[in-house]
Order: sequence, then structure tokens, then C-alpha cells
Amino acid sequence: MRPLTQEWLDKAAADYRSMHREYRVTEDPNYNDVCFHDQQCVEKSLKAFLHTHHIYFPKTHDISEILRLTLPVHPEWEALIKPNAFLTDFAADTRYPGESAFKEEADKAVVACENIRKIVLSAFDDLDQHRLV
Repeated sequence: MRPLTQEWLDKAAADYRSMHREYRVTEDPNYNDVCFHDQQCVEKSLKAFLHTHHIYFPKTHDISEILRLTLPVHPEWEALIKPNAFLTDFAADTRYPGESAFKEEADKAVVACENIRKIVLSAFDDLDQHRLV
């Protein structure tokens, strides 16, 4: 694996761990942080995938835009775009006054993050299997 790809994956994993730590808090959980780390985990996981496939990506937090860039390799991932577009809002909107995330949004974001992370990591596993053949 290319070193920068691994760094993207490591940073995504750190966001995933941070999300889960805050999500498990029983007293005064910060759902803004849960949703932010969900979005960041998805973004960085997808960017790792793009990097390993030598696909250029701009500096963006837009999950739909990033997913569209994966379609030449995994056209079936188009089905992920619409239902996960909401994650983009958590990159900045809930980080500032005027917008806040609540438990219901955090629950939905956690499920989306876990789903996409599993799909992306599985694609890396498949890629490694092909390299071993």
C-alpha cells in the first residue's frame, strides 16, 4: 500500500475511534462531534480509496462529489450517493453556532459511516487479494 494511502486510512480510523468514544458517552454526549467524526471518517476513507487508484480529488468535504469520483472503479457505489449526501452537512455546519446535531442524526450518521467504511475497507481487501494472485 502506498504510504499516503495508509496515512489517509489511519486518519480515517482515528476519526472512527473518536466518533465511537463520544457516541458511547452517557452523560452530555456531543452529537456535533459524533457527526463531524462520522463525516471525516467517510471522507478520508474514500480519499484513501481514490489515492490508491491514482484518481485525483479536489479539496472538498462533499461526500457526494467524492463518491462520484469512485464510480469508474466501483460504479455500483452510485447507490451510496443520495442516501449519504447528508453527511456533508456535518463537515462544517454543525461546527458553528446556528446548527446542532441531535441523537437521531448521530444515530443515522453512525450507521452511514459504518456502512461506507465497511464497503471501502472491503474494496481494499479485494484489491490486496488481487495483488496476491
